[in-house]
Amino acid sequence: MLKAVRDVIKATLNYFGIFGLGRLNQEQVRKLKKYSPYFRQLKLQYQKEFMWRVSQFISAKKFVSRGMEEVTEEMKVVVAALSVQITFGLPRVYLAHFKKILIYPDNYYSTINKQYHKGEVNPRFGIIVLSWKNLVEGIANESDGVNLGIHELAHAIHLENRISNYEYGFLDQNLWKKYYDLAEFEMFKVKEGDTSMFRSAAAIDHHEFFAVLLENFFERPKALKAYSPVLYEKTTKLLKQDPLKLLMNN
Repeated sequence: MLKAVRDVIKATLNYFGIFGLGRLNQEQVRKLKKYSPYFRQLKLQYQKEFMWRVSQFISAKKFVSRGMEEVTEEMKVVVAALSVQITFGLPRVYLAHFKKILIYPDNYYSTINKQYHKGEVNPRFGIIVLSWKNLVEGIANESDGVNLGIHELAHAIHLENRISNYEYGFLDQNLWKKYYDLAEFEMFKVKEGDTSMFRSAAAIDHHEFFAVLLENFFERPKALKAYSPVLYEKTTKLLKQDPLKLLMNN
């Protein structure tokens, strides 16, 4: 079934002249295995599809270095893998609006709001900004529910869902309303200081809650399901994937 879906995507994207048909080379695959816990644990029948989608993401984006000589292939693979991880159940979603990925070596100073950042998403200019140090640190600890790449890319798909282009509306509206009510309840708990598995940032607004939720969904799926089976189920349906079924050792 995945092959059939891939063939449809391939034909559609080539029609619009969006992606090439390349594959990852051996070095890129080694980097993928090194830096993507999700890929390492992904059941074998899904790995080929994952690698293909990583290669398409890399082909579709312009990667720009800030404060360092260049964006390495390693960096491209890491960012692409995180994006594909989040959208793996959404085969037509490649964050089309966000055409440029900016990568800084560490925290960077924003001249817009006059403070330092680890990462951000700018829908006005179609840019995703990430700091490599924080990106790698988020991946290194696989089970703390804190992952910069997942967090910022969650913001990107939240926004992409509402931007009028050929990827528009991929998150089911009826499911989103049910999820929204659950999110309200969890945000209230965090604000009130009640027992919650979500850190304080989750209570800032719905964008932040969704980003923190996805960090936990991918890094601590068993814990999230035990904490709130209903919220976990709604998230699996929104993203059309269940890490506890896709990944080995779960």
